[in-house]
Amino acid sequence: MAVLQLDPQELSVRELYGWMVQLITPRPIAWVSTYSKDGVANLAPYSFFNGVGANPPLVMFCPANNGRGEAKDTLRNIKQNGEFVVNMVTEAMAVQMNQTAAEYGPDADEFVAAGVSKAASARVQVPRVENCKAAMECRVHQILELGQGPGGANLVIGQIVWLHVAADLFDREDQFRSEEFDTIGRMGGNSYSRTSDRFALERPSRPIDSD
Repeated sequence: MAVLQLDPQELSVRELYGWMVQLITPRPIAWVSTYSKDGVANLAPYSFFNGVGANPPLVMFCPANNGRGEAKDTLRNIKQNGEFVVNMVTEAMAVQMNQTAAEYGPDADEFVAAGVSKAASARVQVPRVENCKAAMECRVHQILELGQGPGGANLVIGQIVWLHVAADLFDREDQFRSEEFDTIGRMGGNSYSRTSDRFALERPSRPIDSD
């Protein structure tokens, strides 16, 4: 098998980002809602996102600096008030999610711009997306500045303080029906993936010589 060899130090930030988003797939999407210090709601998607652990319950996402090397509205808002909500994106909300990825000014309310309804949160002041099948209210656990300048990486770790999960995702025995949770994932470029095509694997057996 022929293999292309690439040295990250010889690539521009844009080129390296392009390779990463092509190769790290599919990526779950955190549709993050925040409030500015002036009370303006912000809503933006981030696909460098995942869970960290359950004790304490933590999630992380990575908002890169904008082309001017400045913090995006999401990161600036979180630094100001320490709260955010991760709204999980299902296929039904893909178009609205994509619209909130556009570059709006700090005074713009992306909920309004994308026609997304707000719902009150239980433990944080930040609104959540009303029609999302699941949302996680978070308070900041830690923010790490990992890079500077345009595209500079930032790591936001939040502790989950409340969960919202749609009732129709449970059966009569209150078991979660994962097949009904039709989240989407980000691929490279403008491509997305569905989670409707699934398969299962048995848990691996314990090797005889394992500790």
